[in-house]
Amino acid sequence: MTSKVEHRLRSAGVTIPDAPSPAANYLPFTRTGNLIFVSGQVPFVNGKLEVTGTVGKNASVEDAQGQAKICAINLLAQLKVACDGDLDRVVRVVKLGAFVASADNFFEQPIVVNAASDLMVEAFGEAGRHARFAVGTNALPLNCLVEIDGVFEIS
Repeated sequence: MTSKVEHRLRSAGVTIPDAPSPAANYLPFTRTGNLIFVSGQVPFVNGKLEVTGTVGKNASVEDAQGQAKICAINLLAQLKVACDGDLDRVVRVVKLGAFVASADNFFEQPIVVNAASDLMVEAFGEAGRHARFAVGTNALPLNCLVEIDGVFEIS
């Protein structure tokens, strides 16, 4: 059975993959009450990073936006597991937190992370609008461009 959320995403050309396994000693998500905290997701596609580096140095804003969207897709993959396979249980996207590997003179982190925020709104409509932070850092795990975590309310 495909959820309404997944149907909307498929119509937009987005397929939710199997959830990536944690890369270290942590849980991919935790639940407390009706909140799901999804650990930071890097932009793995089939277990690999397609783009690495630093935005403003050897990667473009467009590269980073594509990677942010993949992070958001991976967040949804973890969330789907947390929701026992039914993304229609999501009541609200509460917050996204994003890190962007940035050159010293790069200041467009919010523009990069908009790709993830836009996907949440596309998936959940008004309930996808959320609080957020988008900060630059000098390096991220595995030399990836973007890492994003999320907090979600479910029924």
